[in-house]
Amino acid sequence: MNLPTKNGTQAIRVVIAEDQSMVLGALAALLGMERDISVVAQARNGQEALSAVLEHKPDMLITDVEMPQMTGLDLAAELQRRRTGTRVIILTTFARAGYLRRALDAGVSGYLLKDMRAEELADAVRRVQQGLRVIDPELAAEAWSEPDPLTDRERQVLRLAGDGMASGDIGAELGLSEGTVRNYLSEAISKLGANNRVEAARIARTKGWL
Repeated sequence: MNLPTKNGTQAIRVVIAEDQSMVLGALAALLGMERDISVVAQARNGQEALSAVLEHKPDMLITDVEMPQMTGLDLAAELQRRRTGTRVIILTTFARAGYLRRALDAGVSGYLLKDMRAEELADAVRRVQQGLRVIDPELAAEAWSEPDPLTDRERQVLRLAGDGMASGDIGAELGLSEGTVRNYLSEAISKLGANNRVEAARIARTKGWL
């Protein structure tokens, strides 16, 4: 149950998702010190975060990008699909324009980097609660400089290939034939100007497209 703030209004209810326990604890402690912010749950992977949001129905989710079971970007897209009403702030070390573009497509309200000060993060939470969008300014300037050439399906296939899965296994995972998987990989490799699937996955990850 939420405690009221000093002026009698309800505190902003927040769920934090972060797979590094030390970072998760630090974020929860720092935000918990703010009188108008209440951390109602912590999660160490995407599935835990989804369950926590559905259970607690917070005002806001603060999530990393790279997490086990479900990435922060996939999580944001799922919450958008379910129309939960929970606003999402991505807080990450990845200053990649490709990630920001995908985050905006998933309806996030904020994309911030972990090197920001605690008071800046708290202020960002308040601004997002007011209906504003908060984006790291330097990253925002780069976001549209290089378009993402991959389709969603090419991205899915290339991500699994980059993790070392064979074409047949990727097909079984995604419900595709092995030949279709190879076609998607060939398209992705060609678009990225790579020599093979491993190099293509590396390029796409560096750009923030996976």
